Amino acid sequence: MKTELIRYLHGTTTLAFIFRGGIIVSVDSRASMGSYVGSSKVRKILEISNNLLGTMAGGAADCFFWERNLSSLCKIFEIRNNQKLSVAGSSKVLMSMISNYKNAGLSMGTMILGWDKNGPNIYYVDSEGSRIKIKIISVGSGCLFAYSILDSGYNWFTRINEAIDLGRNAIVQAALNDPYSGGYNNLYLVRSNGWIKIFSKRIFK
Repeated sequence: MKTELIRYLHGTTTLAFIFRGGIIVSVDSRASMGSYVGSSKVRKILEISNNLLGTMAGGAADCFFWERNLSSLCKIFEIRNNQKLSVAGSSKVLMSMISNYKNAGLSMGTMILGWDKNGPNIYYVDSEGSRIKIKIISVGSGCLFAYSILDSGYNWFTRINEAIDLGRNAIVQAALNDPYSGGYNNLYLVRSNGWIKIFSKRIFK
């Protein structure tokens, strides 16, 4: 896993991993401005298409704008070609769009993930020019704490309910230790027939 290429972006914790039952995507919802909490209800998982999701880490406006552009392009591709753009193809399109603004102050560390004819896939794309295919990843200021749970609990053969618990526990651990992570835990499951939102729960009651 090429973790040395992934910048630890501040103010969030997002994660995803592939297991035999699909892909778990789990994020917090806190947005920070410096040392202040700007919001605790930010949607950091964007529904790009019915089989494709994107996550937000870095500048919320940057991620939202470019991933919405990607969503539009995916729809146009499907209409013109009568087939869905692959996860790899979608990540390449996003990388191509933001590469033109590499030195323009963009701040993005996003995952593009979903299930296509090649199976489940996760790609990490950032504004520094990285595009990495990966099976397990966490991004954001709380990622090291999330990894402490993922590294000890991840198993390819885990059951769906256990994978859901792992995704939530990793976000809870990040929020316990990282002051910039918190709010709600939003968790999705991606399978061959598309994604479903499992829950949106407060991280701490």
